[in-house]
Amino acid sequence: MMSCDFLQLAVPGVRGMSPYQPGKPIEELAREQGLKVEDIVKLASNENPLGPPPSALKAMAESLAELARYPDGSSYQLKQALAEKLKVAPEQLTLGNGSNDVLVLLAESFLDTSSSAVFSQYAFVVYPLAVKAVGAESIVVPALNYGHDLDAMAAAIQANTRIVFLANPNNPTGTSFSEQDLLCFLGKVPEEVIVVLDEAYFEYGVGGDLPDGIDLLDRYPNLVVTRTFSKAYGLAGARVGYSISNPEIADVLNRLRQPFNLNLPAQFGAVAALKDEAYLQQSIEINQQGMAFLEQGFAGLGLHWIPSSGNFITVDLKRDAMPVYEGLLSKGIIVRPVANYGMPEHLRISIGLPEENRRCLEALSQVLGQSS
Repeated sequence: MMSCDFLQLAVPGVRGMSPYQPGKPIEELAREQGLKVEDIVKLASNENPLGPPPSALKAMAESLAELARYPDGSSYQLKQALAEKLKVAPEQLTLGNGSNDVLVLLAESFLDTSSSAVFSQYAFVVYPLAVKAVGAESIVVPALNYGHDLDAMAAAIQANTRIVFLANPNNPTGTSFSEQDLLCFLGKVPEEVIVVLDEAYFEYGVGGDLPDGIDLLDRYPNLVVTRTFSKAYGLAGARVGYSISNPEIADVLNRLRQPFNLNLPAQFGAVAALKDEAYLQQSIEINQQGMAFLEQGFAGLGLHWIPSSGNFITVDLKRDAMPVYEGLLSKGIIVRPVANYGMPEHLRISIGLPEENRRCLEALSQVLGQSS
């Protein structure tokens, strides 16, 4: 029998990659620990604890009778709804199977082995994965207080740089930067360098000094804003994301975008969720309340955390976080270790429902007491 090393047959960028590691599924922990599914609290993947909007579920159910047919490849109804909501032209939109899909499209469209991309230390793991897959160079800029050092990132741009990835708020740290900081940065970026502003958690930061990237698109043709329905709109399982850009960039992305990359129920659910202002407001309020509760609990435990503008909070344990993570798992609490981001003493904890937050703090107190 012939022996072949298929890894060596893969293109160089792929050979150097490791698979993305998602948060531990509830069912997997139930099997491992012999726990009941209903007794497990998952605060690992920054999902909306309210569950999907009932309005979206109703719309998705109504679409099921048409599942034998391909969905609208242009997602016309969703594009029209987004254009109206965001006050942009439909031609500025590119839809994706989650915003990850659009981020990968950007890398595949504008990067190759002769180019580079700039992003921050502690940046979303999909940026380096997308860059490495196409064989481009990654220029990683050291973080400033766990967030983006925008001055250093501007200085790091090289002659062959084609993309800069920014996340505001950033995952996994929750840090954010102001509109003035962003404007200063954009003024330093050459026009041929695309700035990707990842606003996956945008809705949770409204009310502070978080800039709205869409407001800047007319002034900066090289700016691309990405957003998602996976967080505040509660549709992580449906996988709906999108970008807003100038029409020329959108045209490039849509040339590469896979046909029917947005399934029929997802399109129906996203349209309904976008119109459900009451659900969105409830999501924001429960996140603010849960954030304050966890911060108060961390203070009571003598822990430090990174102030967050998202729907999660990253806490510094001042010790190896893995034993604490595993201790929480044994109590049915799933959070997210972030050692893969170079933060081995931190855990990222998503904001849950009040009872879920309370259980998390109680379990964390017990585990820390046992390991001290």
